[in-house]
Amino acid sequence: MLKTKIGYSQNPDAFSSGAETAAKAELAEAKVGLLFTSVVLDQAEVVKGIRSVSKTHILGCTSSAAICVHDGYLNSPDGYSGIMAFGGDVEVGVAGAAKQEGECARAIGRKLAEQALAELGGRKPNYFFMTASPAEEEKYIAGIQDVIGNVPVFGGSAADNTVEGKWSIICDDKIFADGCAIALFASEAPMVNLYTGQYRETDNVGVISKVVNDRTLVEIDGVPAVKKYCEWTGKKEEEVAGGNLLAATIFAPLGVKDPIGRLTAIRHPMAANEDLSMNIGAKLEEKTAIIQMELTPDEMIAANPKTIKAVDEKIGGADSFFLVHCGGRRLGLQLEAKEEGIYPAVKEVTGDREFLMVFTFGEYGTAEHSANTVGGLSLSFTGFKA
Repeated sequence: MLKTKIGYSQNPDAFSSGAETAAKAELAEAKVGLLFTSVVLDQAEVVKGIRSVSKTHILGCTSSAAICVHDGYLNSPDGYSGIMAFGGDVEVGVAGAAKQEGECARAIGRKLAEQALAELGGRKPNYFFMTASPAEEEKYIAGIQDVIGNVPVFGGSAADNTVEGKWSIICDDKIFADGCAIALFASEAPMVNLYTGQYRETDNVGVISKVVNDRTLVEIDGVPAVKKYCEWTGKKEEEVAGGNLLAATIFAPLGVKDPIGRLTAIRHPMAANEDLSMNIGAKLEEKTAIIQMELTPDEMIAANPKTIKAVDEKIGGADSFFLVHCGGRRLGLQLEAKEEGIYPAVKEVTGDREFLMVFTFGEYGTAEHSANTVGGLSLSFTGFKA
């Protein structure tokens, strides 16, 4: 039987935050703990606090501005920590590494998968967790899958509170800002992941005609990307200049379809450049379609219970949940004075069941009949059954 347990703390002392979180999660009795904490805390002290309670594997990252658990919404400006611990009928292989200058992210993914697979001692993984820096997530996943095959992924990218690159990735006693950490899970206990943005497609669609370095959208239909976006949405170019683009597109981002149309993965414009190109939070391909998407703030809140219900139905009643919620969605709701609606909407459908919700700068998961996918402004909700 798979056993999961959530622990958390809002103690402003980093060591105490780690120790209290690990103790509450009963980490000493587990095989691995997924750790998410605040950028305002000293990450090394958080880890020391955890290690004062347990030597069990830990991996995870910093969460943007908050985490959410079954007991409430934890967004103390003085910091927070949360762990979802996994024990019982599960074996776990863990590996993580910082990316050095000039290293290939796909090669790092392969190396980490080989290390984690060796720790499993021959057992085949049923699913895997990943966290990485917000830059080359698709390449890390590709390298991992080079080794383990098309095994479902769940997880999200490291985040901070201000989109300044102050995030951290944690893997056991290693702490770094650029790199990747993974946990391969071998268990017969059911797991279901659902990856979605819950946005609606509009009739504004064009062909990506120029991309630079995978994530800079230069032209749509031969028109500068920012200019085309403003034509579609009625926004003025000065409204979306520079970093203003990030917040301006939360409720009207871009999307790309998978090859069989089962999933429209969201592409969040992050910043506008002087040449009217835009930096995007995930990979794009030339000669493919890109669609303007839309969602209201109230629909964004409602997407959380709707997705949890879908996971619940698919797994036949989950015992616990790990919920990856985009930090950009949280920011959009904060700007609309609706952030406080996140917790009650989730609590209403989870009831007495434990969950850990984290806020990331990139989300990974699987939709029906789709491959593992990376995108932004999305939900990657996972249910586990004992």
